Amino acid sequence: MSARDAERFVVGKLFAYNCFDGTSGAGRIFADGSVAGTIRPRGQGPVRYAMLPAGTLKVKTEGVCASLRGLPWEPCFDLVQTDANTFRGSVRGLSFAYCTFTKRNPRTSIARAAGAPLQLRASATVAAGN
Repeated sequence: MSARDAERFVVGKLFAYNCFDGTSGAGRIFADGSVAGTIRPRGQGPVRYAMLPAGTLKVKTEGVCASLRGLPWEPCFDLVQTDANTFRGSVRGLSFAYCTFTKRNPRTSIARAAGAPLQLRASATVAAGN
């Protein structure tokens, strides 16, 4: 998938992701290169909310790259679309270090995030047939 194809495929859409090391979460990439979502590192501990500022992800001629404070280089990613709703992304040169991203309907994700369905009990008068 070219960098421009990837941009059209992902910008503004909600994706769930699962990575080779067990890390998982969900997030959205915005047109300004910012990212907002959740992460659960290595599949352990609590799910945390995370945001990356505008300009973090950039479409360049060599692909989609990330500008992260504290890193002396900008990692770029190899992206492969695997079906109409899924792509795999790996750090260029490290194909074993990948995450699989699957488009999600944001409405169902909100409902799922709300937790277990509310348990309703009939009042004593209704239960008694009054």
